[in-house]
Amino acid sequence: MALILAGGYGKRLRPLTEHKPKPLLEVAGKPVLVHQIEWLRYYGVEEFVLLVGYLKERIIEEMGSGAKFGVKITYVVEDKPLGTAGALWNARHIIEKENLVLVVNGDIVTNIDPDPLVRLVREREAVAGIAAVPLRSPYGILKLDDGNVTGFREKPFIYDYWINGGLYAVSKEIVKYLPQQGDIEKTTFPQLASDGKLVAARYEIPPFYWRSIDTFKDIEEASKEIEDMGGLVPPQKG
Repeated sequence: MALILAGGYGKRLRPLTEHKPKPLLEVAGKPVLVHQIEWLRYYGVEEFVLLVGYLKERIIEEMGSGAKFGVKITYVVEDKPLGTAGALWNARHIIEKENLVLVVNGDIVTNIDPDPLVRLVREREAVAGIAAVPLRSPYGILKLDDGNVTGFREKPFIYDYWINGGLYAVSKEIVKYLPQQGDIEKTTFPQLASDGKLVAARYEIPPFYWRSIDTFKDIEEASKEIEDMGGLVPPQKG
């Protein structure tokens, strides 16, 4: 089962998000949410819970029961903005019924395999795990030698730094660490890290693909990259 955090305002993408929620913005001809459903379905996930708030009616209308995507979709609604941690707390009745669930930020497009992350959380008996991806430089990186440019890489991934990839595997124990309102990145994860109960699985880019959709430029660049790849995942696994 996967829970998708799809309740945010997407303020940095206005005016696109004034009448359409960020998870429904199209990248390479498909809404981000559809990319996410297809990605996780490829890896065997068939049940999804969308945590919705802002323009929730648009998401429910577009995604429906999930039948057209070959999956089951249900919804948990927040009546006011709760933050990422608060949204999960609002869905605690679902999390508490499962030994382990995946949680996905509603603004990433990726094809990383969640299985290594899930295995790591189970092996370490952690409360939660984060998919870590290398930092992508927003600029071209120069290699200099006495004023001469001896190398140039355009916006490379920097493997000295690893960032939160927006995919998590969490056990039911996480509910004890969730505030009723606030962001998981500022509350729950720092506490789990302090307690030694948070792990991370590293994913190299490539062979996997990962992109966070935060700006107009992200939409344009991700669309081209995915089209050049021929799509994120095959229609069916195997």
